[in-house]
Amino acid sequence: MKIEINTLTPKLFLEMYTSVGWEPPYVEQIKKALANTIASFTAFDGAQAVGMARLIGDKGMSFYIKDFAVIPPYQSRGVGTLLINALEKYVKDSISSDWAVSLELISTKEAIPFYKKKGFEERPCEWDGPGMFKMIR
Repeated sequence: MKIEINTLTPKLFLEMYTSVGWEPPYVEQIKKALANTIASFTAFDGAQAVGMARLIGDKGMSFYIKDFAVIPPYQSRGVGTLLINALEKYVKDSISSDWAVSLELISTKEAIPFYKKKGFEERPCEWDGPGMFKMIR
């Protein structure tokens, strides 16, 4: 298994995005999102793409994991861990060694235990409110 950075194409994105049951965005949206992504990460088993994630944010104080997906036959096989490790290394390599930055995401309910094992904290917590989002159409 290997992770490639910034090789995610709209076609691969759409295949993996829909493999986990998410409603597909328009291809033009995907193209624009990828063009404005700090870095994309694609997990490969040989030539087959099996997982992906995008990193977005301000590159200074906040980074956000978006569209983290592993195709169903490869879930619970270490692909997610490889992607998280690659994301975290990328962030650490992108910032000054004395900086602390936030790495954030909104998880599906089923993935909460995975992210907690990787050191993410659930919200709300003692010092912070819940993660929130709003879809605009």
